Amino acid sequence: MKKDDRSELSDLENLRDKIRLETLKMLGHMGYGHLGGSMSIVELLAVLYGKQMAIDPSNPNWIGRDRLVLSKGHAGPALYATLAVQGFFPQEWLLTLNEGGTHLPSHPDRLKIPGVDATTGSLGQGTSIAAGMATGLRLSDNDAYTYLIVGDGELNEGQCWEAFQYIAHNKLNRCIVVIDDNKKQLDGYTADILNPFDIQKKMESFGFITLKVKGDDLKAIDDAVNFLKDQKNSAVAIVLDTIKAQGVPFFEKLEDNHSVKFGTANYQEELDKAITTLEEQVVKGGSHA
Repeated sequence: MKKDDRSELSDLENLRDKIRLETLKMLGHMGYGHLGGSMSIVELLAVLYGKQMAIDPSNPNWIGRDRLVLSKGHAGPALYATLAVQGFFPQEWLLTLNEGGTHLPSHPDRLKIPGVDATTGSLGQGTSIAAGMATGLRLSDNDAYTYLIVGDGELNEGQCWEAFQYIAHNKLNRCIVVIDDNKKQLDGYTADILNPFDIQKKMESFGFITLKVKGDDLKAIDDAVNFLKDQKNSAVAIVLDTIKAQGVPFFEKLEDNHSVKFGTANYQEELDKAITTLEEQVVKGGSHA
């Protein structure tokens, strides 16, 4: 790896750690929240906002910006942490998550939060929003990308597959679909509730050039995005192979880690340990595990 590549990776690692840290602090302050699905997209958000996306935090509505639709809106805390760390709004806002009068409701709201492009949370609907955004950008000769983040459990919604069929039929290659395959949803394992079978093959059968990537591998995610940006005549997708509560070993192992309450001494102790570890890594300028 070249020196510049190592420096770039180190920067992404540091951003990853900051996002994970601020997300945990936010949820810990509130006492509960959607830890599992927030943690599983941290690496993805670090790559997108740290390298791949054209953004301007000082001008969140810049017409030339890339758009992001977090269809799995319950993972909003991870997006909020990312936007705050990247300077879209003061980090102090993070500790007001879901409080009365907050800028940061539990799910993203584009009218309240600088840097949020779509109000989401009703599962499945973000897929159609992203398809519409990408179509509008194409019709207006705007070369910006639209990134769509969808949960694997969310694929139970038929609306997702209608939107995917539309994206593929129209070859919306600048709409990059990312499916967070963390194997769990609200009520348990996706394979038990409604078996998704092979998501990569399903996306390919719908007409997408599809890559499967380890969700904790920053370089692999970055390489996948670069590859898909080179595809000019096809819909494109990434199946992100992740773990619910990724990056926080104690909570990774919890059976029910979709939403976590930190009221028990054990949970609070483990949360505090994770925060301390991440604070140390951030001070060192990024871990190199």
